Amino acid sequence: MKVVKEWSEMLMLELLDPRVDVIFKRIFGSEHNKDVLLAFLNSTFRDAGESPLTEIVLLNPYTEADSPDDKQSIMDIKAKTSKGELLNIEMQLFNPYHMEKRTLFYWSEMYYHQIPKGSNYNILKKCVTINILNYSCLPNNRYHSVFHLREDHTGIPLLDDIEIHVIELTKLNEYAAELEEGGLVNWLLFLKGVNKSNWEVLTMKEPMLKKAMDTLEFLSQDAAARMAYDARMKALSDEKSRIEGAKVETSTEIAAKLLNRGVDLQTIAEATGLSIEEIKALQPIN
Repeated sequence: MKVVKEWSEMLMLELLDPRVDVIFKRIFGSEHNKDVLLAFLNSTFRDAGESPLTEIVLLNPYTEADSPDDKQSIMDIKAKTSKGELLNIEMQLFNPYHMEKRTLFYWSEMYYHQIPKGSNYNILKKCVTINILNYSCLPNNRYHSVFHLREDHTGIPLLDDIEIHVIELTKLNEYAAELEEGGLVNWLLFLKGVNKSNWEVLTMKEPMLKKAMDTLEFLSQDAAARMAYDARMKALSDEKSRIEGAKVETSTEIAAKLLNRGVDLQTIAEATGLSIEEIKALQPIN
């Protein structure tokens, strides 16, 4: 009876969302779970047709000092391969401004800071960015897109040092049928919050997922983890509100300028995303 009761309690447990970066980092970015990160990375690289890694070193492992509402806290995961190549894995729950440019900026920082002033450029190692997005970003139907630096006509690589993975969880639904095939899709279904009744199926082809699931269940029962989670959700919600507020303000400024130039209301609505009523409210009162 005790075992049945414990199992029932586990099924009723409200799990934390593993897509929230403070939880994502605890599952994948701690020294204790370095093998979980390695398994996830290898599924990602195999999905891209690349060779798996044998070993990684965490450069910024999760510590209790990481504050969920501190802007100085680094919630992404940085690691190094046995070849010295650098990896940056980031989970984005909400869409920030200019994600594509932001991605290139952080990649360039990672590449630039490898080399001391006056050193030879040949010491620079490949840098890989993996962005896991909880929203759609690219104009395609692929949930996993990989970018390199290639010549437009022949496709020859200029250099293999830049590699950017964009994983869009919102595009995963049509691939759910691949559940039993294992691989990256199983990890992504876990992150997206697939029903716990499917967890056993997910782990059949991806055994290391069991450790990730156990970690999530442990964190979901831990009072301190829940407090950190709630604080992070509040900080993310406030950030999202600021971004959306700034977007509305920008759209309003553009609409006002277009009104002054005599542009018709329908065209302004299509250009700014504002409703006709919102645009009419910007018209000067005669």
